[in-house]
Amino acid sequence: MHFVKPAFYLAIMPPRIPRPRFWVAFTGLCEICGGVGVLPERTRVAAGWGLIALLVAVFPANVYMLVRDWPGATGPVRAMLVARLPMQLPLIYWVYAVALRR
Repeated sequence: MHFVKPAFYLAIMPPRIPRPRFWVAFTGLCEICGGVGVLPERTRVAAGWGLIALLVAVFPANVYMLVRDWPGATGPVRAMLVARLPMQLPLIYWVYAVALRR
């Protein structure tokens, strides 16, 4: 199994974000907790709201990755970075549909 190295996530952090190592670790932990949290019905709503907040919170890093001169961001790679931005909306809806919609 291949994992993306933490250095990659540090590289896409906007420079104005203080303590990037902390935030990379924190958002990763939030992703794991949110994913596990949507499984039991008891924690599903709270986990859903947390995942939606996380998707909104990491959006600036996605924009930063696109607008900075990302190495190799030409052709298909650039197209994927552009497509990634509007994909946040279906992901937010997906979390809503799974965790929040009654």
